[in-house]
Amino acid sequence: MSTPETFESVACEAARAAGRLVRARFDGGRPVSVERKGLHDFVTAVDREAEAAVIAHLRSRFPDHAVMSEEASPEASAADHRWIVDPLDGTTNFIHGVPLFAVSVALEDRQGLVAGAIHDPLRQETFHARRAGGARLNGQPIRCSDPEDPHEALVATGFPFRELSRLDRYLEAFAAFVRTTAGLRRAGSASIDLAYTACGRYDGFWEIGLSRWDIAAGVLIVREAGGRVTDVLGGETMLDSGDIVAAGARLHVRMLELTRNAFGERRP
Repeated sequence: MSTPETFESVACEAARAAGRLVRARFDGGRPVSVERKGLHDFVTAVDREAEAAVIAHLRSRFPDHAVMSEEASPEASAADHRWIVDPLDGTTNFIHGVPLFAVSVALEDRQGLVAGAIHDPLRQETFHARRAGGARLNGQPIRCSDPEDPHEALVATGFPFRELSRLDRYLEAFAAFVRTTAGLRRAGSASIDLAYTACGRYDGFWEIGLSRWDIAAGVLIVREAGGRVTDVLGGETMLDSGDIVAAGARLHVRMLELTRNAFGERRP
């Protein structure tokens, strides 16, 4: 019978298999074909090759599991076990030669997230976790930081290029974070942002309009690293809505004050 430890190990293996391919393409410096899927939304041949590598590895181990993947099967129905895959989180960075992107692989069952891995192929860093098993970086335990004063916190975010209808509210929240924190960072890869939050490089992360595959592994890793993860109103819809706030428990409360004020219901 498969165990959470097995699932965690397979998530790491699949993410690293795709990461080797992504790194080879990036180091090779060869031009890649780019397609536009939608507004500010791109896909390359490397995304598809990396996705095929992940899915092949998962299918070889668990042929009866479902797979939800950004490029091949974004609408895969839920099963007893479903893998959630982003083969190249940070495609725009990759296209422009910015060396910051990752492979994200997560597994969920009927009770929620079971295991996850985020692999940075350029730095050879794999962030991974399993439910009730703690979070690790290359096998070593990691924990979220938790400053009580947000003015001491370094917080990450991402710009809502595909959520322009909510841009005004995002900018309201952005201004509040600029005034309240020690600094904001925008790296261009939500999975990296969550991984860095889990290990304390960032104190927190918030963004809106993400997809399930962008954040599934990171949600589990942050929680297993002792952090709190909710949507921007403090609920549990982040995997469906793509709106997320992640941080240590004390800072999370302060961050939610800002996001609730910006994104909460407006009364006439």
